[in-house]
Amino acid sequence: MRSRSLAARRAAHERGLAAERLCTLRLRLAGWRILARRYATPAGEIDIVAKRGALIAFIEVKHRNDRRGVLEAISAHQRRRIENTATVFLSRHPNWRKLSFRFDLMVVTPWRWPCHLPDAWRPERSGAAI
Repeated sequence: MRSRSLAARRAAHERGLAAERLCTLRLRLAGWRILARRYATPAGEIDIVAKRGALIAFIEVKHRNDRRGVLEAISAHQRRRIENTATVFLSRHPNWRKLSFRFDLMVVTPWRWPCHLPDAWRPERSGAAI
């Protein structure tokens, strides 16, 4: 299997950044406050952390040609990394620890408004310390 060229990787990276910007716009228009974008720790990265009322959403953004199979695009390993990063985020922001939280997915497809899938998955009990 050939690896993608540098130009292809850069183009994919740029599409991902554009998708994240579009998702933050959609979230803001829906009343969400963006707490962090591309929140990275040694445990992993969360694309968007947003708050609305007493709820914090840890959001993974996926850019795909269509919406089919998008839930399967997030592996169990990737979910654990996001959950572990959410644990780090909450430990660094103790004033938000008391709020409810969930793990959402936003899907960006060509020529469509981003699709927000709230509560896309729940952490496994044995996984994150959340």
